[in-house]
Amino acid sequence: MLAERTIQNTENWKTMREAFRWPDLARFNIAEVACARWARSQPDRRALTLLRTDGEVRHYTYAELDRAANRFANVLRAHGVARGDRVAVLLPQTPETVLTHLASYKLGAIVVPLFTLFGEDGLEFRLFDSGARALVTDRANLPKIVNIRDRLPALTDVFTVDGTESGTHAFWQELGRAADACEIVDTGPDDPAFLSYTSGTTGPPKGALHGHRVLLGHLPGVELHHNRLPQKGDCLWTPADWAWMGGLANVMLPALTLGVPLVAHRMAKFDPEHAFHLMDRLEVRNVFLPPTALKLMRAAGVPKVPQLRSVASGGEALGAEMLEWGRATFGTQINEFYGQTECNLVLSNCAEIMPAKPGSMGKPVPGHDVAVLGADGTALPAGEVGEIAIKRPDPGMFLEYWGRPDKTAEKFIGNWMLTGDTGHVDEDGYFHFSARTDDVITSSGYRIGPTEIEDCLTGHPDVLMAAVIGVPDPIRTEAVKAFVVLRHGIGREILDQTLIQRVRDRISPHVAPREVTFVDDLPMTATGKIMRRALKTSLE
Repeated sequence: MLAERTIQNTENWKTMREAFRWPDLARFNIAEVACARWARSQPDRRALTLLRTDGEVRHYTYAELDRAANRFANVLRAHGVARGDRVAVLLPQTPETVLTHLASYKLGAIVVPLFTLFGEDGLEFRLFDSGARALVTDRANLPKIVNIRDRLPALTDVFTVDGTESGTHAFWQELGRAADACEIVDTGPDDPAFLSYTSGTTGPPKGALHGHRVLLGHLPGVELHHNRLPQKGDCLWTPADWAWMGGLANVMLPALTLGVPLVAHRMAKFDPEHAFHLMDRLEVRNVFLPPTALKLMRAAGVPKVPQLRSVASGGEALGAEMLEWGRATFGTQINEFYGQTECNLVLSNCAEIMPAKPGSMGKPVPGHDVAVLGADGTALPAGEVGEIAIKRPDPGMFLEYWGRPDKTAEKFIGNWMLTGDTGHVDEDGYFHFSARTDDVITSSGYRIGPTEIEDCLTGHPDVLMAAVIGVPDPIRTEAVKAFVVLRHGIGREILDQTLIQRVRDRISPHVAPREVTFVDDLPMTATGKIMRRALKTSLE
C-alpha cells in the first residue's frame, strides 16, 4: 500500500487548486504521522537507508525507528525534558538525527536543528537564544560545545552518539536502558515543533518557530515537484543538510510521512562523482539537488542517471541551458520551486502537469496563496514588479520569530507575509524572481545574512569596520565579499586570510568571505548605517 497523497486531482493546475482543501485537524503530531502510524500498520516497511562513510549500507524499518525514538523520548523525559523545552541536534544526516526529531515531537519538545559547519560563535548564539536544554551531537562536533558550554546556562544535558566524554551522556547506552514504549503527547497543528534560524540583514539571526502543521504545509509542494510522489519504487535523497529547511522539511520529514525510503549519507563536502555513484548504488529515484550541486555535476561531466524519476531544485533560477542539461543527464525535467524558512514550498513546477518556463519558480501550490504586492500592499497585475508575498493563514507559515514580536510584526502587511524578494507574475500565472529587497546573500543555495559575518570581522582587534555583500559567482550564484577598514597603522599583509579563517572557525565555512578588500572608509547614510548597495554599485 502506498501512502495517500494530499493532492488527488492532478488533471491540471487550475483544477488542483480549486479542488484542494486543507484537512481540519484538532490533533496533529509529526512523530505520529511520520513514523508511529507506519510502525503500527506496516512495521517492516523500509523507512531509512544509511550509507556509512566506510561504504556499508544499513536499512531501518519504521518499527525500528519508532522503538528507538520511544526509548530516546523516555531518556529525555528522565533527564527533565518536558513539553516546550528545546532540544538541539548538531549532527549530519544520521539515524540519530531522525530519532532526536521524533523523540522530541513525541514529548511536545521543540527541536533546534544546527548545521555542523557552524563555529563556536554561530552555535553559542543559537543555543543561548533558544535556551536549549539538551543537545545531541557527536565527538567531531563536541569540542565546539565544550568551549562554549559555560556560557550556556540552560544547557544541562549533552548526548554523544559515538561514545561518551566527560560531562556528556552516551546516546546509545542511555537508549539501551530505557523502555521502548512511549505515549505521544496530545499536540495540535499550532503547537510548536521546531525552531529554524534564518539569517537577516539588520541584526543577529532570527529563530523561525514552526508548528507541527508545517509538515502538512509542505506535502503538496513535495508531491508536485517530485511528479506525484509517492510512486511504486520511489526512493528520496538530497545532499542538503537536514539542519536546513530544504533538507528537513522538503526531504526528511515528507519522505518518512509518505512512506518513501529516505537515504542518509554523511557528505562532508559535495562530490559530484560520489553523488552519482550513491544514486546509482542505492537506486535513488527522487532527488533534491540545490542549484550549486547541479552546476558542479554539470562541470564534472557526471554520467547519466537513467533511473531518476524526479529532480527538484530551489534557491535560485537555473535557466534554459541548465534545464536542458538536466533533461539530458537525468532523463526528466528539473522541477524548480520557491519558499523561505518562514514559509516554504509555496511555488512549484510539475513537468507532468504543466510545461516548465526557464527562469520561472512555477505557480502557487494548491493550498497556498501567493501574490506580487505594490508598495501600498495591494496585488499588482501581471508583468509588474513588486514584492512576493504569501497570505495567511497557511500551515507552512511560521508561528513567530522566537522572542522577537517586533520582527514578527514587521514581516507582515495585513494578512500578507512579506518575503523580501521582488518579482513578477506573467500572463500564464508563472512567478519570476527579480531581486531581493534586503541585503541577504544567496550562495550555494544558502541565504546568508551579512550582519553576523560583519560582527565576527569587527571582533578582530585590528578591524575598525566591516561590510559584507554578495558578488556574482558562476557556480555559487553569489560569493561572499568583505570590505574591511583597519585601525590606523595596521599592515594588510596576510591579514585577509586571517580574517577569512576567523569567520570559518567562529561562524561557519559556508558563510566565510571568498575575498577581503581593505578600504579606507565605507559609504554610510546620514544615520550611520553602512550602504551595502553603494558597495555593490561600485563593483559594477
